[in-house]
Amino acid sequence: MIDPTDSLAFSIQANRGVYALLIGSGVSQAAQIPTGWDITLDLTRKLAAASGESAEPDPELWYRENYDEAPDYSKLIDGLAKTQTERQQLLRPYFEPNDEEREEGAKKPTAAHKAIAWLVAQGFVKVIITTNFDRLLEKALEEAGVEPVVISSEDQVKGMVPLVHTQHCLVKLHGDYLDTRIRNTPSELSEYPAEFNQLLDSIFDEFGLVVCGWSADWDFALRDAMFRAPSRRFTTYWAARGEPSEQAQRLIDNRHAQVISIDDADSFFQKVQHNVASIEEFSKPHPLSTEAAVASLKRFLSESRFRIQLADLIDENVQRVIKDTSGPDFDVHHPPPTTETVTERIRKYEVACSTLMAMAIVGGRWAKAEDCEIWHRALQRLSVVPRSNGNVALRDLRLYPGMLLLYALGLGAVETDRIAFLGPLFSAVVHRENNERLTVVQAFAPDQRFNGGGPMKMLEGMENHRLPLNEWMFNLLQQSAKGVVSDEGRYLYNFVKLEMLMSLNSVYRTSPAWQGATRGVFLYHYESSWDVLQEITDSISIYHDESPFVRADIFGQTAGDCMQRIHGLKQWIADTAQQLGTHRWQALQERADRNRRYVAR
Repeated sequence: MIDPTDSLAFSIQANRGVYALLIGSGVSQAAQIPTGWDITLDLTRKLAAASGESAEPDPELWYRENYDEAPDYSKLIDGLAKTQTERQQLLRPYFEPNDEEREEGAKKPTAAHKAIAWLVAQGFVKVIITTNFDRLLEKALEEAGVEPVVISSEDQVKGMVPLVHTQHCLVKLHGDYLDTRIRNTPSELSEYPAEFNQLLDSIFDEFGLVVCGWSADWDFALRDAMFRAPSRRFTTYWAARGEPSEQAQRLIDNRHAQVISIDDADSFFQKVQHNVASIEEFSKPHPLSTEAAVASLKRFLSESRFRIQLADLIDENVQRVIKDTSGPDFDVHHPPPTTETVTERIRKYEVACSTLMAMAIVGGRWAKAEDCEIWHRALQRLSVVPRSNGNVALRDLRLYPGMLLLYALGLGAVETDRIAFLGPLFSAVVHRENNERLTVVQAFAPDQRFNGGGPMKMLEGMENHRLPLNEWMFNLLQQSAKGVVSDEGRYLYNFVKLEMLMSLNSVYRTSPAWQGATRGVFLYHYESSWDVLQEITDSISIYHDESPFVRADIFGQTAGDCMQRIHGLKQWIADTAQQLGTHRWQALQERADRNRRYVAR
């Protein structure tokens, strides 16, 4: 099973700025900043001394015997210091080092504070909530070159810039020990000002959460804010030493939080920092940056005299993908497929393929028929994967780089109607290690590898999707295609058109039976599918054998053959729609029939 700290590191790195930290007094313990309980016991000892007694060896027992109740941090402070100013002076020695402590290095930022400051400075964390009065976080952030917006009173909340526009924000819920408005007493901790509640509601709704060093026992208003937060968009990670308290467990259950067992805050945050840094290093662009690679590609595409350089550039990047996806991170024997492991593996492939994908979208957009050979060779190299023992799902995922390359090329070509390029590319044969001869579409269509979704339903957020990998790639490539495709509607149309052409090609090159056709998201986007089929039908009806779709030989060599397969695809979609219980496709068909009858009159 994957260490939850590793899962947290991946989440923080993949969702930069999305996770907020909730830091309690336990994070400052290594700096010899006492927790609320430590202060309670120390004040109990002083209270006993003031009465001429000794609370040792058990201050808690002494307090119970003298006051008929357990010592309570908030009540004790409220009883000893009646005003906020008096409470501030009472607490000051607990947070500021004396000469001896300064020499010992006590009450200074710890390894945990410094690791947190690194995460903030690198942009991985932008919001920190803390119940602590000390200024160790501010000092660590200052040392890391960060000047956060510090919010410790309702007045500051009113004047703050919205969180979405704030680079770094430190929310000190209970105030600062140098501010007389610190919150200690039960009444102060039972209810926050409206401004604080609104701020917390926003954070708990919009951000993921990492909790460390907070027991949840004393802070009633903070507990209430977490309970009323409706959103579970991002995981809550709860780092705990030993068993969480009863109140903490209630919150953990409510937020479906992932509990991380830790030895201490220092080792926990240092591990998170190290893991995030390692993932980030792995994710860095290669020496030839994506932008530079795409610029070189455009130049080589502009003139036929650069054909050798074009081939070398594409081969170099394909070789880099093969090398980067051949290490231990891509072992097919472990870990066993789970939502976390499959999603992590997919994202690692995507990082390795990021430059090649960007090149392929541009390459498809400007491709000429003679470029097919170069891209075919790239797909052929990505189809040659070892057929070793191991988990079947992890083995088949070795073809994911080829899937990404095919779709990226196809989306670019469809955008500029490079149909003549797609025909020979789809039908080109790639050779597998077991000598099985498959076309490009047969080898790299996601539905061919993961029929019915299978293990790809374990992808994060894809549990209830019929074609999880197709839809995952739809979302992924939409970001990569932004520089080529004008808007979201156009992107959907292109994606549907690409997958429909692939489906038509799969039937043409393999079997006339539509049961074996390659499925795609077009089966669920009826309006776009209808429009694409209308475009193809109109082209063939007008130009017959001279239609680009016929000349490309994607799904037939004559207009008659192509129209026959178009009708077969329409019927297949209609049957699928009926199985799914939707009448949308039938409504589109009826509307088209009415239009034809109207035109005929």
